[in-house]
Formats: sequence, structure tokens, C-alpha cells
Amino acid sequence: MNSSFILLLLGILYTLIFGGLSLLRREGLSTHFAVESIIITLVATGLDFFSLYPIQPIFFLIILYLSTMRIRLLVDVANSLAKRNQHENAHALYRFANHLFPDRTNLAIIQVNQAAAYLNQGNPQQAIDILNKVLQNENQSFLGLKHEAAAHYNLASAYRCLKMESKAIAEYNQVIDLLPASLYARRAEKALEKMKSKN
Repeated sequence: MNSSFILLLLGILYTLIFGGLSLLRREGLSTHFAVESIIITLVATGLDFFSLYPIQPIFFLIILYLSTMRIRLLVDVANSLAKRNQHENAHALYRFANHLFPDRTNLAIIQVNQAAAYLNQGNPQQAIDILNKVLQNENQSFLGLKHEAAAHYNLASAYRCLKMESKAIAEYNQVIDLLPASLYARRAEKALEKMKSKN
């Protein structure tokens, strides 16, 4: 089988599979992701076809993955830094990810994780400002259920830090209604029980 055809087929399958996963996560289809994937596939296929630069399929898939998943990979690294209290480096990576042309979903993911980092850093008001903005734009941002639940959970925790109990309760309940079987819902239930036991 022609190697250029294999690259083209791999690129199309990659786009369909990862696009389908986005639909399962309720993030919607990202035109941005599809266009990027197809452009990279066509460039690689062209280089291979004209023998300007023969490309191995595994190398092609690695490049395709790193290119199209760059935002999420950077967010994961930034989250790891934030957990180790390297907040300055984490925020630098979130800002860098912001400059790499994220689509609406990835932009919302950056913001949700950056807000969580601010919360862990002891800056709940900054977290509230970011999370309220993300959740107000939720219909436009295609934020998936997992990240929406995380946004409501962190917003509740930020309100709780500021002793805004009624708002915290409303957000915790939103998490439970949104994704009942999730880790965020279990944490929200525990937080609500703890708040009730104090009253």
C-alpha cells in the first residue's frame, strides 16, 4: 500500500476519532481541530508523495497528536506545576497556551484550570471572576461536562473561602445535578455534609 495513502488514511481516522471523542465529552465538533488536523495531514502526505521528505506513519501520528493536543498537554503540565506550588511557572504556561490559538473549548479549559490554580494559591476572588465568566459563556464555549462540573465545584469552593455560604451551596448542588457519579459530585456531597454539620 502506498505510504502517502496510509498517512492520508491515518490523518482522516485521527480527525474522526478525536472529533467523535469531543462529541462524547459534549464539547461539540471543533472546526478548528478538524482544519488543523487536515492541514497537517495534507502537508505530510504531500511531502511523502513527492518524496521531499518520506515520513514514517508513527512519526506522523506523534507530530499530529502533539500539534493538535498542544493546549491540553500544556494545561496538564501547568496543573502539575500548580499542584507543586510552582504557581508562577504554572501561570506562565497557562498564558503561553493562551497564545497558541486555542479553540473555544480549549480556551475554556485553560481558564477553568487557571482559576483552580488561583484558588489553590489562596486567591478565591480571582478564581470567582474567571469561573463566572467561563460559565456565563458556557453555551458558546462548548465546555464538556467534566470541565463544567470542575468549574462549578471550584466556584463553590471559592465562595466557601469567602464565607458566601448560600452561593457555595447552590454551586455544589449544581455539580451534583450536572454529573452525579463524578469525583466532583462526591466531593460536593462531602462539602455539603460538612457545612450542614457546622450549622
